[in-house]
Amino acid sequence: MEVMVIEESLRARPDDFAAWHAYSDRLLRQGDARGMLIRLEQRLARTRPADRPAVEREIADLVAEHEDRWDDGLPGRARVRSRRYGFATEVAVEWSDDVREVVEQVLRAPFVTTLRITSNAAAEEDEDDDWDDDEESYLAVDRGKPRPGGLDLRALAGLDLGRLTHLDLSYLSVGFDGAELLAALFASDRLRALDLRYCRIADTGLAALAACSHLGGLRRLHLQRNRVTAEGVRSLHRFTELTELDLRYNDLGEAGAQALLAAPFAGSLTRLWLYDSDVGQDGVRKLAQAANLPPGLRSMWRCV
Repeated sequence: MEVMVIEESLRARPDDFAAWHAYSDRLLRQGDARGMLIRLEQRLARTRPADRPAVEREIADLVAEHEDRWDDGLPGRARVRSRRYGFATEVAVEWSDDVREVVEQVLRAPFVTTLRITSNAAAEEDEDDDWDDDEESYLAVDRGKPRPGGLDLRALAGLDLGRLTHLDLSYLSVGFDGAELLAALFASDRLRALDLRYCRIADTGLAALAACSHLGGLRRLHLQRNRVTAEGVRSLHRFTELTELDLRYNDLGEAGAQALLAAPFAGSLTRLWLYDSDVGQDGVRKLAQAANLPPGLRSMWRCV
């Protein structure tokens, strides 16, 4: 039980130097080389530049000897994209018939807080490729029907994604119904970043996510090309902590620009991905004249 408490504390405060040092004691007693890796990396942070190469070589030798055993608890199809002290922190998995079991196993890893689910390798390699717009499919979503060929997120039913701080579902055909199911998978308010680019959730799906009480702590939200309108932007008002927002390739119009400026987070935005064609010239003028936008963002629109 004690180790679970320590790991929970480290997930919440990953930069807690003292807690990691204490955790390294337990790992060393268990014969886990990551305990020594923690010590070495912490020593490296305090080492003067002239002495760093020797410590770096020691770290490289330790990693080369032991790293092939550090992912034994992860499913074979999981791809580790980032680590801290040898522990997987960011993992990607591909959608499959047994995706639930794979994700569940990934979430058992003590420090995985970032998860990406992909449809196939090609989609990940070229995220900037345009997807074909199927008007009938989008209309079906807007009428409250599942998108033809969309993913059935019921496969994830019962999972608790509440440990995650970052979730990336970009380029998956989630649809409005999938967004509703997604909202039910969070049992805590830890999620800070959600990437739903090209997920085709439309206003209906966005409203379902905004209604989730456990998503109020979002800071970064990517909604590029989701058929979001001014109505959807009004749903965003529930995400009061947003600092980064991507609304590119959505037909927002002047009403969407006005809804964005009325959002409680408008004055706190540090990054806003949006094109003039998304809001039209009247929308551009509103953004350029908005006193509540941060000066940097306002001046950018004055140059459009």
